[in-house]
Amino acid sequence: MSPRKPPFRLATPSRRQLLAGAAALSAAAFLPQRALADFPTAQVNTTGLAVTDADVTVGILHSVTGTMAISETGSVEAEKLAIEQINAQGGVLGRKVKFIQEDGASDWPTFAEKAKKLLVNDKVASVMGCWTSASRKAVLPVFEQYNGMLYYPTFYEGLEASKNVIYTGQEATQQIIAGLNWVQKEKNAKTFYLLGSDYIWPRTSNKIARKHIENFLKLKVVGEEYFPLGHTQFNSVINKMKLTKPDVIYAIIVGGSNVAFYKQLKAAGVDLTKQTLMTISVTEDEILGIGGENIVGGYACMKYFESLDNTNNKSFVAAFKKMWGDNIVIGDVTQAAYLGPWLWKLTVEKAGSFDIDKVSGASPGVEFKGAPEGYVRIHENHHLWSKTRVGRARADGQYDLIYETADLMEPDPFPKGYQ
Repeated sequence: MSPRKPPFRLATPSRRQLLAGAAALSAAAFLPQRALADFPTAQVNTTGLAVTDADVTVGILHSVTGTMAISETGSVEAEKLAIEQINAQGGVLGRKVKFIQEDGASDWPTFAEKAKKLLVNDKVASVMGCWTSASRKAVLPVFEQYNGMLYYPTFYEGLEASKNVIYTGQEATQQIIAGLNWVQKEKNAKTFYLLGSDYIWPRTSNKIARKHIENFLKLKVVGEEYFPLGHTQFNSVINKMKLTKPDVIYAIIVGGSNVAFYKQLKAAGVDLTKQTLMTISVTEDEILGIGGENIVGGYACMKYFESLDNTNNKSFVAAFKKMWGDNIVIGDVTQAAYLGPWLWKLTVEKAGSFDIDKVSGASPGVEFKGAPEGYVRIHENHHLWSKTRVGRARADGQYDLIYETADLMEPDPFPKGYQ
């Protein structure tokens, strides 16, 4: 499939708990509340969306069953928290936000079917959804055909931009290329072994990684292998890696397969405090299933870790755990999912309308100062300006932050030389 060029310029908490969590967020992050009287329904909803004088309905579309549930459940939790907090502050244009949740069930055709239901039958004003690139690719034609708005939270391979999508995760230049540059410099790495689950995101990401390693860093890839989603037998490839002795294992295994891979890696005697491993797919959500003792010492390149020490994040973590339990963990995609409802709210209020074309057009330049990762801003290519960070896995399932860019990185979903 050729790269898709951008078609435009580049337990339910108590009310007291919700108000406390919302109030803890930076007040500077939000626009003044807009009175319902100033935005009559006929004016702010000219295309028949699910908007009334009292409420507005959005969709949540993630896998809560199947192999991807380990990764996507956190996104659902984050989006529900954001919606509860938005409602506690008065909603959007004077309307409370309701949601309809659908299960993509780790099946790409099901994602497309549920997306069509949300847009055509339910007429939702926006959808927070998807995780894998396969699911996003499956729903993208649906959102473009029926003119819906998707807030997509996962770090991904780039090579795409759409007026109907806001990409709240990072693309390849902000994660893959930046992470490889860091590990090459800090570990003096010269050889790499690439691993991935067998679908579009890992394959395309490793294609970009290989081009960067070989063409730009002038280094060597000594192996590259892929495994079906849900795969649980990794001993063969682990033996190959032990024989080739790569300086860096570069792992893009997703979902439940991570549990088997990291446990088998440790059982085979691979010590990640000595063998450098970098992942762009294992967040704290996955480590909850893997067990911190099985990945301790491994590196992850992402824009967010639960351990980030800033006021926004401390408030977010406290509110998240108050809503979902003290034992819950928060990973990169979970945080990016939390951004979706807030960015949608801010954009609707900037546009003064729920109409999709107006929201899409108003998106560039929208900034969220209350983001747990820190300040973010929507680029005209519908991706986010954000920082790149590297963390090292601890035995307790958290990451220690060991590197971050000084400034926000501009998103570039179509980098020259990588397509």
